[in-house]
Amino acid sequence: MKTAEVKELTTKELIERIETEKAYIVRQKLNHAISPLDNPLSLRTARRNIARLMTELNRRKNEEKIKSN
Repeated sequence: MKTAEVKELTTKELIERIETEKAYIVRQKLNHAISPLDNPLSLRTARRNIARLMTELNRRKNEEKIKSN
């Protein structure tokens, strides 16, 4: 997921995507414990996507704080 795609999402969509990605990571880690993943780098990609989404969410929250002051 590119940064430009993240910026196009609404705040509600960001929160939903974060939850979805976290669930994906948990599921993949459990699968990896049982049998090796075909692509173990997918965990790294998912973590980085979560970081991108959370960064955008925090940026928006900070902008709202600044506007309210």
